[in-house]
Amino acid sequence: MIHVYFAAPDAYWAAYREPLRRALDQSGLTYTLSPDRDDPANVDYIVFAPGGPVSDFTPFTRAKAVLGLWAGVESIVGNKTLNIPLARMVDRGLSEGMREWVTGHVLRHHLGMDTHIHGQDGIWREDSVPPLARNRTVGILGLGALGQTCAMALAALNFRVKGWSRNAKNIPGITCHSGEDGLNTVLSAAEILVLLLPQTSATRYIINAQSLARMPKGAVIINPGRGPLIDDQALIAALNTGQLSHATLDVFDVEPLPAEHPFWAHDRVTVTPHIASQTRADTASEMIAENIKRCETGEPLMHIVDRTAGY
Repeated sequence: MIHVYFAAPDAYWAAYREPLRRALDQSGLTYTLSPDRDDPANVDYIVFAPGGPVSDFTPFTRAKAVLGLWAGVESIVGNKTLNIPLARMVDRGLSEGMREWVTGHVLRHHLGMDTHIHGQDGIWREDSVPPLARNRTVGILGLGALGQTCAMALAALNFRVKGWSRNAKNIPGITCHSGEDGLNTVLSAAEILVLLLPQTSATRYIINAQSLARMPKGAVIINPGRGPLIDDQALIAALNTGQLSHATLDVFDVEPLPAEHPFWAHDRVTVTPHIASQTRADTASEMIAENIKRCETGEPLMHIVDRTAGY
C-alpha cells in the first residue's frame, strides 16, 4: 500500500481530490490519498505546494519523493530539511496555456494591434502595416519545457527565434545561445523578448539597465516567467526614454501587484494578474501519478530539480 500525502493549501484539495484519485486509479497502484497527516513516518510520497502544512520534512522518514504542484521551486529548493528527490511540475496543460498566452502577446505586439484597438480617432494610418514574421526577431530567455514549447510555436509562425539558456542546447528550428556572449547576442537582436527563466540568484534582475541598453531601440519585453527577473526601476526608465516601446508583465516581485505600483498607470505597460498559465488539476494529476508509478517500478523520476542550479 502506497501512502500519498497531499500537503498543499486547503483550497487545492477540492480541485485535486477527484482528478488525482482518477489518475492513481488508472495507474493501477494500490494507494491511500489524504490531506491529513496521521503519522509522517508512514508517508511514501508528498504532493506539495507552497503555503501548505509542511515546511519541515524531517518527520517523513519513509518518503521517497516530494512532487511539486508548481513549475517554480524557489520557495522549497533551499529547504535544508528536504533530503529526498524533489520533482517540479511539468504538465501538458501548463505548457499549452503558456504557449497560447505567449504566442498571443507576441502576435499582438508584432502586428501593432494596440494602435488600432486604442486608436479609434478617425485617422487613417496607412503606414501601420506590420512586417512579416520572417523579418521579426523574437528572443526567448529560458529554454526549459515552457521556453521550448513557446520557441517552437513562434518558429512555426515563421518568426526568427533566438533562444538563450545557461547551458548549451540544440533545438531544431531554434537558434540557440548560451553563456554571457550568447545572452548579449540574443539581447541585441530581440525586437520582442520573452522571459521564461527560473528564479534563482543568478537570474535575479537579469533584465537591468545594462541589459536593456543592449536591446534594439523600441523593443518589447514580455514576462510570464518570474517577477524578480526584472529590475522594475530600470524597466520604467527604459520605457520612459523610449528604449522600450512596451512591457507586458504577468508576474511581479510582489503579488498581487499593489494598486499604487507605477506599472498600473504607465501607458506603455500591460499588467495581467499571473494568468499566463496555470497548473491544471487533471493534467497535473496525470503527471504526479506517472511519477509515483515510475518510482515504484524502479524507473527514474521525471523533472527532478537540480538544487545546486536552483531549478
